[in-house]
Amino acid sequence: MEIKKKFGLIGYPLSNTFSVDYFTSKFEDNKQDYVYQNYPIESIDLLPNFLVNETLLRGLNVTKPYKQSVIPYLDSLAESAQLCGAVNCIEIGFNKKRIGHNTDLYGFKKSLESFLGSARINEALVIGNGGAAKAVQVALKQMHIPYKILARSGEFDIHLNDAHLLKLSQYKLIIQTTPVGMFPNVEDRLNIDFSDLSSEHFCYDLIYLPQETQFLKAATKAGANTINGLQMLHLQADEAYRIWMDSET
Repeated sequence: MEIKKKFGLIGYPLSNTFSVDYFTSKFEDNKQDYVYQNYPIESIDLLPNFLVNETLLRGLNVTKPYKQSVIPYLDSLAESAQLCGAVNCIEIGFNKKRIGHNTDLYGFKKSLESFLGSARINEALVIGNGGAAKAVQVALKQMHIPYKILARSGEFDIHLNDAHLLKLSQYKLIIQTTPVGMFPNVEDRLNIDFSDLSSEHFCYDLIYLPQETQFLKAATKAGANTINGLQMLHLQADEAYRIWMDSET
C-alpha cells in the first residue's frame, strides 16, 4: 500500500492508544490509504525538525503537555483555538502552513448540551485550570452558564486546598478537568464532600479511563447525574477528522 498522507498524535509521554485505533478504523471505513501513529516528542522545540522530516503529515492531534506551548510553532489559529488559548488539533496544508484548532471546545459543548437536556443550571464549578479547562470555560460562557474555578494555580476563585470547605450543593453542574483519578492512579480522589448532592446535580469528569473515576463514584452514590469524557473524546476526534478532510477541498 502506498501511503498518501500521514496523521498522528504528539505529546509526551504517550501511552494511550485511543487515537491510533480510532483514526485507523476511520480511514479503513472510508477506504483511505492514510496512516495514523503516535509521535512521542520529548520537547516541543523539536517540532520544527520533526515536521521537516515528516513530509507526508497533513494533520496532528496535540495532547499534554503541549496544548499551549505548541502555539508559537503554528502559522495561525482558528477561532476555537484563539478563544481557548490552547490547541489540540493541527491542520497542515499542502503549502505546509500549520493552523491550530481546538476541537475540545466542540466536543465538550456538544456532549454537555446532550447531558443537561432541558435542565437549568444556576452556576457551575470547574475543577482545574489547565489546557482542558480552557475549553470548558469557553463553552460555559457560550452557553451563558456562570461558573467558578477551583484550582491551585493560575486565576481561580477557590483554592484547591480549601475544597473540603465547599458547599457543593450550590453548584448544579460540577466539571472535573484535572488528571486526578486517571489510569493508572485510579484510587486518587479529590478532597471534596459529595454528600449534599442530589438528583438535581450534574457531575462531568473529562477523564474516560477508567470509565468511572472516584469523583464519579462519589457523585453517583450521592444521587447525582454523571458522565465521563468518552463522548467528548469521540466528538472532538470526529471534528478533527472533519477539519483534516475539509482541508483537502
